[in-house]
Amino acid sequence: MGSHRKRQLWIAVTGVTFLLCLTLTFNEQFWKILNTDMLLDDTESSEGYGFRKLLEDPDARIERLRSEGMEQRLPHCIIIGVRKCGTRALLEFLDLHPQVRIAETEMHFFNKDENYEKGIDWYRKNMPFSLQEDITVEKTPRYFISESAPERIHKFNSSIKLIVIFRHPTTRVISDYAQVYQNKMERNKTFDKFEDTVIQKRTGRVNTGYKAVRISMYYYHLTHWLTYFNRNQIHVVNGDNLIENPVDEIAKVETFLGVDHMITNQNVYFNETRGFYCMKAGDKQHCLGAQKGRKHPDIDPRVVKKLNNFYRPYNQKLYKMIGQRFDWD
Repeated sequence: MGSHRKRQLWIAVTGVTFLLCLTLTFNEQFWKILNTDMLLDDTESSEGYGFRKLLEDPDARIERLRSEGMEQRLPHCIIIGVRKCGTRALLEFLDLHPQVRIAETEMHFFNKDENYEKGIDWYRKNMPFSLQEDITVEKTPRYFISESAPERIHKFNSSIKLIVIFRHPTTRVISDYAQVYQNKMERNKTFDKFEDTVIQKRTGRVNTGYKAVRISMYYYHLTHWLTYFNRNQIHVVNGDNLIENPVDEIAKVETFLGVDHMITNQNVYFNETRGFYCMKAGDKQHCLGAQKGRKHPDIDPRVVKKLNNFYRPYNQKLYKMIGQRFDWD
């Protein structure tokens, strides 16, 4: 009878021990999954990636931040474009800087009437919490081609700093098409080949009715902005170099923003799987989402050449306008 009870006791203890180990292992793996590829730093120093704020009551978090001297402030700088030129990568690289606070979503405040009519207080309440000495940055690439955005931003703050990113115009059109192509394919929608989209079948000329083609005519859009802002208020980022040498381009942006040079080669690494540079802080790593850096379709070289020839005169005008050249020819 005694040995039977001992056996029962041994089985019970063994079962409890197994369940305890299983629970501890699950919890450890849960936090690893939650903490991996979601954040650069698990402190509040990185407004865009801390998971602490996900677990904290929103109202309590706001009160805590305010008690620490943080407020939601209007942006000191706006990244106005250009779509498919690396605006998200630039914003997230800047988020590594301890003095820069980023608005996580594209606000579309100055280009969409329904948002603009909500007023400046609505805009402010969608900004990140920051300290007085911090630099708040908002990004909405659609601003660049908007008819209303330049004047509205000038009325909002005539001395604001603006950042625009240019990439090889033909590459940008292909990247624009690739995104739309992928979205339509995922929804089982029909789509035309790139060549049939950018070239008019009847005339054989570049189809300027295609919005993606017009966006890459940077000179025309920038002319509108320079009607309202001085050239020294607009910093031009080389989007092609941002891909190849992000630290070099970020250093120029840091100078433009008037902040210390804090982002170095220690903050970036080349991800062989993704094929582009990603961010790191300490032992935390972060890459852009899977929808970024997608593979471009194979394009007829004759069409690429025709697009390059089409954009060449616009590029030359852009170089003169900004006093800066790119290796596009």
